[in-house]
Amino acid sequence: MPSLSEETSGRREMLQPGDVIGIVGGGQLGRMMALSARYHGLRIGVLDPVPDCPAAQVADFQIVAGYEDRSAIGELADRSDVLTYEFENVDADALDGVRGRVAIPQGTDLLRVTQDRVDEKTFINGHGIATAPWRQVDDLDQLDRAAGELGYPCVLKTRRGGYDGHGQVILRSRDDLSMAAVRSGGGGKTGAFPPSILEGLVPFDYEASILVAGNGADYVTFPVVRNEHRHNILHMTLAPAAMPESTADRARQLAITLAHGFELAGTLAIELFVMPDGGLVVNELAPRPHNSGHYTIEACSIDQFDAHVRGISGWPLPVPRLLSPAVMVNVLGQHVAPVRAQMGRHPEWNVHDYGKAEIRRDRKMGHVTVLTDDPVAAAGQLEASGCWKDQE
Repeated sequence: MPSLSEETSGRREMLQPGDVIGIVGGGQLGRMMALSARYHGLRIGVLDPVPDCPAAQVADFQIVAGYEDRSAIGELADRSDVLTYEFENVDADALDGVRGRVAIPQGTDLLRVTQDRVDEKTFINGHGIATAPWRQVDDLDQLDRAAGELGYPCVLKTRRGGYDGHGQVILRSRDDLSMAAVRSGGGGKTGAFPPSILEGLVPFDYEASILVAGNGADYVTFPVVRNEHRHNILHMTLAPAAMPESTADRARQLAITLAHGFELAGTLAIELFVMPDGGLVVNELAPRPHNSGHYTIEACSIDQFDAHVRGISGWPLPVPRLLSPAVMVNVLGQHVAPVRAQMGRHPEWNVHDYGKAEIRRDRKMGHVTVLTDDPVAAAGQLEASGCWKDQE
């Protein structure tokens, strides 16, 4: 992987109204990104294999093709002034192949680092920022040794891919190594093992996240928020996180440090573990707007999608201000019917629907944001509605 100083990502001139942003990926993040771009007078093209995907519903055109289809990526590049991506599972080599035809302000180093958990941890630690203790493991013998070094319990994750808990398993004792053997598909034989990372479990107090955005030179941060996950899926975000200002300052400082390290253009999400002593441990990075930042649409002076669009467009970024505390809760497939049944009785609910054609259990179909002076009380009222009872 080239160093950031070696990487060139195309021209950095400011986009003008009427210019085209090509988005690789057509899910809900692309949809909200496209809506923001439209408010700024920009046009949108989308590459996604699903016809009439959420982002395509609000775009100027869609190219229906797989994310690895280099011909299709070339067509998107030729029809766009800037390319961006809305999720990590994008072929970085394919993007590099169109560098001479279109600007890619985010570059592909950011993409490559965040696609590989070992590279990600190495990058974070290399900037003096703490993560969970970890070991690279490429076979079952290495796994056995690494677990002995880190201690049980520990969590085994594939180096690449995986989301919302997929591609990982908790090992609570040496007896659980057999689970890793089954997971490897190698019948327990040494060497028949996917490239993985083993992480020690962190005894954190709660989970949090912070968004940082930039235009390649200047960087701004959003408030630190507190997150609650259920079944490895983000359930609820409370903004801002109730934490000492000194802890929030450290979160902002580490976010700016990472942004400088990436020469960030666009929005980057940083998931954190907050320790009982107030220390911060970085869990994961997302090179794009993030589920935990959806509250910014109603609650901030500039939202995460506006910040992303402005950043990749080469425009200056104002410092985001929290206009109101807020609570955001995800609407998964099993929540759609109860939320639609009750939304007429809750004027305080800002309901966002992602326009997905197929409703499936645990699929993110939308979210609800409530502006409030008391996020804890508002969270309790949302839970009391019964719409999210299935995840308790």
